[in-house]
Amino acid sequence: MKMSVKFVGFTGKMAEVHVIGQLVGASEFPSHSLFCKWGLHAGGAWKLIAGLKGGQTHVDNPENEEHAYWSHPIDVHYATKGLQGWPRLHLQVWHQDMHGRNELYGYGFVHVPSSPGCHDIECVTWKPNGTFQEEMMQQFVGGCPQLKNPDLVYAGADRYKLHTTAMGKVQIRLNVILRNFDKYGVEC
Repeated sequence: MKMSVKFVGFTGKMAEVHVIGQLVGASEFPSHSLFCKWGLHAGGAWKLIAGLKGGQTHVDNPENEEHAYWSHPIDVHYATKGLQGWPRLHLQVWHQDMHGRNELYGYGFVHVPSSPGCHDIECVTWKPNGTFQEEMMQQFVGGCPQLKNPDLVYAGADRYKLHTTAMGKVQIRLNVILRNFDKYGVEC
């Protein structure tokens, strides 16, 4: 018995990228009890065929380890007519305190690898510095400065004008499958 699957709205006349993997975890952050909000952003020539382009991990609070483990799945399937706007994975790492309050610990992003195969990626994160008054308030009240426009993390030259502090690292494992790139004239 032969089965076939047809995606609604997908013509099948485009190159395809399938990304299967996980947000493994995080390390080198100042505190435990971390979770991660993530999203994928691709250019206008890219069409999401299947999967979620964003999500959030659970909170991991290891007692005796400095590494938070999430093992959060990522499974997306794109079709494209060109390489411009190759998908990027953007991250926000958050800390949850014992009262359930959430504090931003860092932003980061990586490009999805453009070569097929299994890729272990380490994404460094950073957080914006505030003014002296905001830094003092953070010490007594909590919280920290956040970007007004989170798209600044992966787009725009304005990102390089920010004053930031390096934070921890997020470990990512992605398997990339390319299909029909040569058939439809898309060159990697």
